[in-house]
Amino acid sequence: MNGIGEEDADLHAWVDGQIDSERRAHFENRIAQESETRERIHAYRGINARLLKRPRRLPANFAVYAKAASLLFLGVALGWLAHGTPPPAQGLPLQRQAAIAHAVYAPEVRHPVEVTADQEDHLVHWLSKRMGTELKCPNLTPFGYELVGGRLLSGPNGPVAHFMFQDARGSRLTLYVTHQKGDSRETAFRYSREERLSVFYWIDGRYGYALTGEMDREPLLTIANSVYSQLNP
Repeated sequence: MNGIGEEDADLHAWVDGQIDSERRAHFENRIAQESETRERIHAYRGINARLLKRPRRLPANFAVYAKAASLLFLGVALGWLAHGTPPPAQGLPLQRQAAIAHAVYAPEVRHPVEVTADQEDHLVHWLSKRMGTELKCPNLTPFGYELVGGRLLSGPNGPVAHFMFQDARGSRLTLYVTHQKGDSRETAFRYSREERLSVFYWIDGRYGYALTGEMDREPLLTIANSVYSQLNP
């Protein structure tokens, strides 16, 4: 099994929010373009979350040991990716694509979006042009969520529009809009639980939509119904 390379160590530093500004731009571009990298980040954050579930009283050097253990687990994970047969990006279902995008960008403090809410008109026009359809950004203010902004992602079927919203407590919701193969008129909501994330998703024509957040099923369903109504007046 190969050890952890310099680039993967830097990627782990990005997950921890400890990467320098020069390398940050490189990895944000890499994350936007590579679904495998987004999968790795998702796995890294899961490992960190498990490692940081610790009792109240800890030895003073716990952080050092936790970091070393995290890197050890990462070596195992990277070895599996190198020698195993994980599903290809194009095989990921819509709800998993959306959950991974949320897990990657929702925790970001300084760079959660490419275009901020104060440029909403530009954001919607830009993403609409790239997606090849007239997009709408739903208003979630009645639910306590304000638009943070959005970004363009790369998905298995082409460009992806990713909108982010945040409430007063800092909780975030994301709306993932992607191309779908074929032309389906199936608009029924489907629900998926992806670890701690709830996802409501549906397909309408040539596009798939997924609303993702770290909340229970029922409150997210209420918001998802509003999103659908706004997108389909």
